[in-house]
Amino acid sequence: MGKVSLIYDRIRWEEKALIDASRKLGLDLTLIDSKVIYVDILDTYDKIRSYFGDLALQRCVSYFRGLHMAAFLESSGVQVINPFHVSLLCGNKLFTTLSLMKANVPMPRTLIAFTEESALKALDVLGFPAVLKPVVGSWGRLVALIKDKDAAQAILEAREEMHDALMQIYYLQEYVNRPPRDIRVLTVGDEVVAAAYRYSANGDWRTNVARGGRTEPCPITGELTELALRSSEAVGGGVLAIDCMESPNGLVVHEINSTPEFKGLYSATGVDIPERIIKYAIKVMKK
Repeated sequence: MGKVSLIYDRIRWEEKALIDASRKLGLDLTLIDSKVIYVDILDTYDKIRSYFGDLALQRCVSYFRGLHMAAFLESSGVQVINPFHVSLLCGNKLFTTLSLMKANVPMPRTLIAFTEESALKALDVLGFPAVLKPVVGSWGRLVALIKDKDAAQAILEAREEMHDALMQIYYLQEYVNRPPRDIRVLTVGDEVVAAAYRYSANGDWRTNVARGGRTEPCPITGELTELALRSSEAVGGGVLAIDCMESPNGLVVHEINSTPEFKGLYSATGVDIPERIIKYAIKVMKK
């Protein structure tokens, strides 16, 4: 069996579970803290692979750190889960939306603007309430529910004052009239391995488990399976968390995470997700 590394910048429950699963399956997993290493771009492929292995599980919390690590490793002949192009697409909500659109995956109506003035015009078209999201970010941070024009002006002015180029890209979505939950589906390769409802915490409209949301098992229906696998294929596949909402017209996909946390899914469903991921890594490595 080849050598596999796990690249991280924080050891969370998920990374511990992957380490335990690899031991149970007899895989010697090399742990690499991306915060303390440096890499020589000009090193030989053999030297780089002797350190990082034949395949790397990229689990950095930092989107940009993980993205650049994946680019370097792939250029050196190391397979990465998830690959660079998958992480690139899924780490940016606009890139994700464009990929899903090409695959005819149903999504909430989405408008993009690049100035405060044009964002206000877009909101007039979209209507209120509406949702403003950063194009890069996770855990529901800096996601705002905009209820009227006064709130829109205040929120957009605050974004302008951040002096962050990414925050001046205004990604606006319709507010979907749905139950107080969404659905997280985990795909591993070409399989749907688990699904759970995520319910909002009291006083919060967002369903992120990191914000106190709770999870319950969700039946894996044919419709959910077809939608999740089509979404996974649209962004390049791998180990992905696909977030869906139950709109009045059916399921819509609103986000895909390429470095998913799965503690909530694991506790809700009892599916041994870490083992499924490690087995998938071994399968990919052997191809």
